[in-house]
Amino acid sequence: MPAERGKSGEQTMSGNPIKQLLLLLAATVAVSLPANLNADTFEIKEVDGGLEVTKDGKLLTRYLTKSGAKPVLWPLIGPFGNEITRAYPMRDAGEHERDDHVHHRSFWFTHGNVNGVDFWAETPGHGNILHKKFTKVKGGDTAVIETKNDWVDADGKKVCEDVRRLTFGKEGNAYWIDFDTTVTASEGEVVFGDTKEGSFGVRVAGSMKVTAQMGGTIVNQQGDKDLMAWGKASPWVDYVGPVKGNTVGIAIMNHPSSFRYPTYWHVRTYGLFTANPFGLHHFKNDNELDGSHRMAKGETMTLRYRVYVHQGDTKAADVAAQFKAYEGVKK
Repeated sequence: MPAERGKSGEQTMSGNPIKQLLLLLAATVAVSLPANLNADTFEIKEVDGGLEVTKDGKLLTRYLTKSGAKPVLWPLIGPFGNEITRAYPMRDAGEHERDDHVHHRSFWFTHGNVNGVDFWAETPGHGNILHKKFTKVKGGDTAVIETKNDWVDADGKKVCEDVRRLTFGKEGNAYWIDFDTTVTASEGEVVFGDTKEGSFGVRVAGSMKVTAQMGGTIVNQQGDKDLMAWGKASPWVDYVGPVKGNTVGIAIMNHPSSFRYPTYWHVRTYGLFTANPFGLHHFKNDNELDGSHRMAKGETMTLRYRVYVHQGDTKAADVAAQFKAYEGVKK
């Protein structure tokens, strides 16, 4: 039987089985595809207090321009959708958390002795790192947040400044944040003093810490574990433990082009996890050593790290291979 025709003489949809099939296939494909095929993997939007970063439409972290004495990232969401850095003191201490070290704010960069000013602690007379402006904010397959910050003493006198660039990327269920910062002795001579109280790092979720005795562990490239990893120089360290029943890890890697690579590690079994290239006399237990770094006016120092957030333990995530990939990134 011939197909029905409309007034214009063209075949109608009901009378053309081939067209019906094509429309059905198109509808099926449309349903199976994401709502927005070209949606950015990462999106960044302005929120009260800073910026919000989402990955695949879900919260990844927030860049807070001021928390205590410095800018921080909080919360940091892991691959199973749970917070993997400590929430205290941004909110009350939760399960498995301790309300200690109020200055350990999730994810940060600072130092405990800069021209004698303590930017690490939040005790009387401490310094502050003041966010001045965002110089770049971009989402997409990778995302970038770049900021300019002033380091000032308790009286508001500027000591130095930095530009920090955070680049977000993902690979499968894992993701990474490259943290590159250049400190400039903008006001005059600057000395980053020898102290263990520094410099870049995180405070892991309470259930991940080794002392929680829930399976948390610390391991570096050389295989030093837990207490033995503290104060050692290494290209990378991985802190692994359970969060809400799932094993996750936060590996921090030091790029070979970074100042004083490979860095030393102020990593504790109670959850503190920082890279610190300055605290030699503490780490080596030798008061004859001095890990201070002096910069004349106008000189710079650049520190580069990758925070690699993964499922499973160090071996399952092949952190060694991930470091090799990072090592090859041109900086």
